[in-house]
Amino acid sequence: MTKSDEPVTIKKYANRRLYNTGTSTYVTLEDLASMVKGGENFVVYDAKSGDDITRSVLAQIIFEQENKEGQNLLPVNFLRQLISFYGDQMQMLVPRYLEVSMDSLSKEQEKFRGQMTQAFGISPFGGMEEQVRRNMEMFQRAMTMFSPFNAAGRAAGAALAAKDDKAAKTEKESSPDDIDGLKRELQEMQRKLERLTADKQ
Repeated sequence: MTKSDEPVTIKKYANRRLYNTGTSTYVTLEDLASMVKGGENFVVYDAKSGDDITRSVLAQIIFEQENKEGQNLLPVNFLRQLISFYGDQMQMLVPRYLEVSMDSLSKEQEKFRGQMTQAFGISPFGGMEEQVRRNMEMFQRAMTMFSPFNAAGRAAGAALAAKDDKAAKTEKESSPDDIDGLKRELQEMQRKLERLTADKQ
């Protein structure tokens, strides 16, 4: 399929069939998954109502992929935490945080792929796990500090910040130069989160 700047329009009919108006063919969720992996953008509309149902169709694709043997990407704890945010006052921050985190992961994926081929005995995901841990701590700090009237929240955020500073000092003393690059990226992400938090207040 030819890529274009305009997203391909997919129509979903009452019989659950999906129609690609760009190729004039019926497609499956698996076909749409391949389009996503190939970088091809599309939007899905309900053929009867005209409503944009892209989000629900993408969620269906994830559900199908998660049900395939050996294809699981979403840890159970992550799903539980994600569910707990629905209806929470911090719900508005979660989508942007996940976007920033996934964007950072996408940009660094080649570095992580390279780490997978490194010497034996060293976990290739050690750096990534540490980055995810630090990201979650920054996010938790942003949430606890969200309310300007929440003194306990500010204190908890300050405690987490001190913990991050101590961890950063330890890393600087014992880690190679590539950790400095990760730290810079995390600092940039923290600045983005702080800006988001300020915008919502």
